[in-house]
Formats: sequence, structure tokens, C-alpha cells
Amino acid sequence: MSFDVPYPADYGGAIDVFYKVKALHAAGIAIHLHCYEYGRGHQKALEQYCEKVWYYPRKTGLPGLSLTLPYIVSSRRSPMLLQRLVEVDAPILFEGVHTTYHLGNAALQNRFKAIRIHNIEHDYYAQLSKKEGSLLKKIFFNKESGRLEKYENNLGAAQSIIALSRADHLYFEGKYPGSSHLFVPPFHPYDSVNSKAGSGDYCLYQGNLSHPENQEAALFLLREVFPETGIKLVVAGKKPGTEVADACNVLPNCRLIPDPDETTMRELIANAHIHVLPTFQQSGVKLKLMSSLFGGRHVLANPAMLYGTGLSNEICTVATTAADFIAAISKLINVPFSNTDITTRARLLTSYNNSINAKLISEHIFGA
Repeated sequence: MSFDVPYPADYGGAIDVFYKVKALHAAGIAIHLHCYEYGRGHQKALEQYCEKVWYYPRKTGLPGLSLTLPYIVSSRRSPMLLQRLVEVDAPILFEGVHTTYHLGNAALQNRFKAIRIHNIEHDYYAQLSKKEGSLLKKIFFNKESGRLEKYENNLGAAQSIIALSRADHLYFEGKYPGSSHLFVPPFHPYDSVNSKAGSGDYCLYQGNLSHPENQEAALFLLREVFPETGIKLVVAGKKPGTEVADACNVLPNCRLIPDPDETTMRELIANAHIHVLPTFQQSGVKLKLMSSLFGGRHVLANPAMLYGTGLSNEICTVATTAADFIAAISKLINVPFSNTDITTRARLLTSYNNSINAKLISEHIFGA
């Protein structure tokens, strides 16, 4: 079951769920998809991959609050969902901690239950709290982190925990030795590495620019890195706020592309010479890293961006400080991306093959 309607696949969590559904369907798995809907509507595109698609309203705002349960869990509770889960005798895959309200219910006691872990959620919310400027949101994120840390003790009711980050895999493997564990990287839209050999004349930073994590990364580049390079930077993503827009406007070598459509984004990724990908929040695996590696040329990232991916430094250039980024950009801008680079990247990304990973999940769940 999914925490959100996973189509359109236009943000990290939805991308992982949608392309997982697609890959499992291609592997011959009959899927009954249950998803919580809160603004994305019913999507007929999902029906071609599923036996049935069910939708449940998420209880947002005050109706979704609980004194003890995390909001991301309590706002996703539905008696009808439990009834339908009981009716279909099949293994259950809970997408994210968000969907686990019924995990320990006695009615599902004899069913094989697996959780797809997207983050160590209490760590993720603690990091959000530290970065949030709004006092009310800071308090909410901090409270949510505490509730999630307590709630996490319930996850041992699952027979299997499937993490998308190696770091998360090791954490849950240590915490729940009685469950079986599997590391499966995020699913994505790419069947193979489609990077173009040659050179471009700009660097690209992409992301949901309404998210504090991505705002922080974009402002780091705009204020501390690219004023020192003179090299073109394109910043592209959803809902850029005034702070990012203003920082772009005062930088003559920067171009802001707000809310690009899929075709524009694909072209920006393919034609950029360097993908600059800092992050200051270690959590999960960033889908922007996947799109850059499968569809772009040089990738320049900091250690936090590679955290938990299982990918070595061999696959991209790593920088930590602003000075490191400036030096690496100045060097890479003059280095064409070669066919040998493409071949090497394809070899290093074999563990991120959707078909192979769908088979891993299938064997793990149905072979247990």
C-alpha cells in the first residue's frame, strides 16, 4: 500500500513506488494497490499495472492528529483498508512507516508483512526541525520526531524490512534481528544509462525548491560557489521561493527555471556538463542523484549525497567544502564526458536495475 497516489511519478517517493509497481507487474506479480489520496486524484494510468486500485482519503489537519501516534501514521488510518486487506489473502508490502497503522492488527497476524523503509523517519524529522525557520513548524517536526522514535518499536511486527539505503538497512538489521532484511535501491524511470558523450556549457542543480533541504543546497551554490566560478548555473525545480529566486537574479551567470515540465527537465539533465548535487541532510537515496547518473554527464556531489547509496566515489567526483566545489567545477568544465565514462557508469550501476530488483523483492516475499 502506498502513502500517496504514486502517479504522476513527479517526486522521490512517488517515483520509487510507481516504478516498483511497474517492475513487479512486468515480473508477473498481481498487484492490489491501496493508496492514500490527498490532492492527486484517481489515476487511470495505475490500472494497467494493477489488478485493482483502491483509494482512501488521508485525514489531514486536526482530524489526522493523535496525542501518541506520529501524524504521518495517524493521518493514514482506514477501517475500510483493513477490511480489504483481510479479504485478499496475499503478502502485504507497506510503503514507508507512514502506511503501517494496521501492521500489528490481529486480523493480519498470519499474513506475510514487509515494510519498504524510505528513511529512518525520526532522524529525518529531527533534521527537518533543525533546519526549519518557522517556530511552529520546528516544534511540529521535533514532536513528530519523538513520536516516530517511540512508534518505531512497532515495526518488529513485520516479517521483512526492505530498505532503500544501505545505511538504513544496517540500522534496522541491528534493531530487528528477528526480521529478515533486504537492501533494494530506489526504483526509477531508467532502463539503462542514457548519458550523452561530449560537453555542455552549464552546470545544473535540480530539486523540489519548496523543500527546505533543497533550498539550503541551492543557496549554498548560489552564494558560496558559483559567484567564484563565472561558469553558467541552471537551477531548475518546483515552486522556487523568493529567497532562491532573488539569489539567482543577482548572479549574472545563473538562470532559474521554475516548475519545468518533464520534457524540459529531461533535456536539462541530458545537456548539462556538470550536475552539482550538494545536500546537507543524510537521508534515504536522492532520486536527483539517480536521474543525473542515468541521464547526465559529470556528477559532482558531497559525501551526504552518496550516504547510504552503496556507490563508491568512483561513480562521481566528491567535494565537501565550497572551495572543493569551486576547484572541481573549474576542472570538470574542461573535461569532455567520454564513451568510456558511460561504460564505466553502466557497470557501476548494475545494482540499480529495476528488473533485477523487482525479482529480488518477489523472491524475498514469496519465497519466505
